[in-house]
Amino acid sequence: MTKYDCITEVILLKKDRKRGIRIPTRIIVSALLLIIQLGFMFNVLYDFSVNSAWAYSFSMILGIITVITIINRRGDPDHKIAWIVFILLFPIFGITVFLLWGGGRVMPYIRKKMRICETKYMHYLKEERQVRDKLRYYDMFHSRQADYLTGESGYPLYDGTSTEYLSPGEKFFPRFLEELEKAEKYIFIEFFILAEGEMWDKVHAILKEKLKKGVEIKIIFDDYGSIKRQGKGFITSLKAEGIEVAVFNPINPIMNIFMNNRDHRKIVVIDGKVAVTGGINIGDEYINKEERFGYWLDSAIIIEGKAVKSFLAMFCAMWEFTNNKRIKMRSYIADHSLPDEGFVIPYADDPLNDRNPAEGLYMQILNSAQKYVYIVTPYLIIDNTMKSALRMAAKSGIDIRIVTPHIPDKWYVHPVTQYNYLELLEAGIKIYEYTPGFVHSKLFVSDDKIATVGTVNMDYRSFVFHFECGAWICDNSTVLDIRNQFNDILTQSQEIKIEEWQNRGTLKRIKQAILHIFAPFM
Repeated sequence: MTKYDCITEVILLKKDRKRGIRIPTRIIVSALLLIIQLGFMFNVLYDFSVNSAWAYSFSMILGIITVITIINRRGDPDHKIAWIVFILLFPIFGITVFLLWGGGRVMPYIRKKMRICETKYMHYLKEERQVRDKLRYYDMFHSRQADYLTGESGYPLYDGTSTEYLSPGEKFFPRFLEELEKAEKYIFIEFFILAEGEMWDKVHAILKEKLKKGVEIKIIFDDYGSIKRQGKGFITSLKAEGIEVAVFNPINPIMNIFMNNRDHRKIVVIDGKVAVTGGINIGDEYINKEERFGYWLDSAIIIEGKAVKSFLAMFCAMWEFTNNKRIKMRSYIADHSLPDEGFVIPYADDPLNDRNPAEGLYMQILNSAQKYVYIVTPYLIIDNTMKSALRMAAKSGIDIRIVTPHIPDKWYVHPVTQYNYLELLEAGIKIYEYTPGFVHSKLFVSDDKIATVGTVNMDYRSFVFHFECGAWICDNSTVLDIRNQFNDILTQSQEIKIEEWQNRGTLKRIKQAILHIFAPFM
């Protein structure tokens, strides 16, 4: 958790209470203690550097060395500039914070642990050579995307897989419950947010019935995403029922490097035959049983067939990484193939390696588009490389359209999204805001041939700090379903016209410009 996360958490406490969200004592104490630690560190280091000439000189020299190091590192210029400004303002304190949280840094032993966990399960994923040959034969152009994604993420290309796109949450939820009802052997669940409420009650009721029939149930949820949404004794009661629970990266009041990295994935695997992913968490706002930011528009995809094995491997690796318990994956694999319905690549992304398959895939789609790329994202906090890819695609004649929310979920994030509008509009990109409320879907669809659905936002947190996942889909009718829904979304969205945007108020411009400086921390 960064300094900015801590401050934001305290600022939002009153707003959360008004929305009826419980704020556990643990998160209040942890946030306050972290702020106290940072404040104490700042005061000590500041006094040390100001009251001692040699200490001040040393801090300035160290700051310059750190800035030079940042400039020469690989990475986005915006990210570098944010850290440079912070370090030059508060040399010793800024350097200390940078060493803790700068650049997505993670301790080597944590990286090693994840690599070991992944290796144990990835070897079960073998790509069939004839599948790659078939894609190249039918669609050589888009097979390059598959080559990139399988090489960068490590997850194979599949045929023999069906996909069903479901949006909004009210449409998805009954189908999700149907799939849970079919479970005979096991249900594995992994969410960023697992919140108590009507949605969870219905899921929980099915899980309890399945437990009576001998179905094995494992649940992973992220502590930061879920802590405000669960009552006292929630985990204890689940374990007492026989549900196995693993909490990812529990919040604690001690500063550490890994606290900023969260499990943002949404994965459900049922009997090795069916998998679910997308933007939808377990929370009543996702099915519009609770209104938080107007109408909540989200999406998910149900996958059945061979490709489910990759989501099973993702879950197993995260399960062992989180609680050090190994799953004998071989006994959970189902030989379940369906008639050909295009191609699917499930993929995962995480901050524990030097690869970035999710952002890379988005740029691959932009670079290879022939007619159009339509994008839905809750956040548009992009680096210079992504911005250049979007602008170049638009200037080459590709119809680029982007939908973002009109009603934001975070007051300090949406202005940073809007900061990028003008440069994109000038390149010919069409931008829309979804006026009924907050759009949380993460979608790319291109040329009626390619789409991706998953958990990956277009922001630094998804690209750099979070564990993410998704599914790349090619030559499948689901692609057309996503395109059709995108067209429906446009009918409910307000287009941002360049002339009007150039004339937006001065205060709005200043707010966007200032908050943009801190974009890499959001």
